Amino acid sequence: MNALPMRMPLPTKSVAPAPFNAPAREFAITSGRISGPQRIVIYGPGGIGKSSLAAIAPKPVFLDVEHGTHEFDVCRAGDINTFADLRAVLQSSALDGFGTVVIDTMTKAEEMAIAHTLKTTPHEKGQFVTSIEGYGFGKGLQHVYDTMILLLADLDSQVRRGRNVILLCHDCTADVPNPVGDDFIRYEPHLQAPKSGKASTRNRVIQWADHVIFVGYDVIAKDGKGRGAGTRTIFTDELPDHIAKSRSVHAALPFTGPEDGAIWDLIFGGAK
Repeated sequence: MNALPMRMPLPTKSVAPAPFNAPAREFAITSGRISGPQRIVIYGPGGIGKSSLAAIAPKPVFLDVEHGTHEFDVCRAGDINTFADLRAVLQSSALDGFGTVVIDTMTKAEEMAIAHTLKTTPHEKGQFVTSIEGYGFGKGLQHVYDTMILLLADLDSQVRRGRNVILLCHDCTADVPNPVGDDFIRYEPHLQAPKSGKASTRNRVIQWADHVIFVGYDVIAKDGKGRGAGTRTIFTDELPDHIAKSRSVHAALPFTGPEDGAIWDLIFGGAK
């Protein structure tokens, strides 16, 4: 019996994959200013009136991590003792009904973030350390920066819910490299800022904010001594002695007292 001849397989024709067609979507083009919640940083020396200024923002609630508003008649979320507490209240419904969330202060919140980082983030060898230097050169600063980014994400969520966010900070002096002349120093928010520029919470918060407001005393220096009458000014534009910015307000305003809400009239259009 003769075996049947073997059939050779027919050559297959390669077929190019069909091109991916993204779903059609229409995009509307708009113009003009869009009003909405504002991201605001206020910084200055202790006792100058940062909390008083925030207290007259639209419908504020204070996340008083520094326990410094006891003498103010304001709404506040109590028992915020850790960084986890701070994030938890921002993710809860406790802030419903308020128009502005105030963290008093962001400087203290960063201290809490350092403690949280040490408690939750082990060394690359699996061991926990007792200081950020224990992670190795620059690594601890990066860990703290990553922790603070989580807080900014929570604050962005508040903005998406229609609330303003005000971050109060202490001030500090910082060296400013000057490519066209001598370096100089200026006031900046007191937040982590390595000279390398990497893992700089300060830079990230400044970039995040719509307004960075410096509140300072009016001082005249003469013969190495400062003189002033205790008057204060709110700055919204950067000058050599301080960093500041605003997307809508470009003025230096006298800050006359705890009821002086002129800056909010400019930022919020008088809305309370």
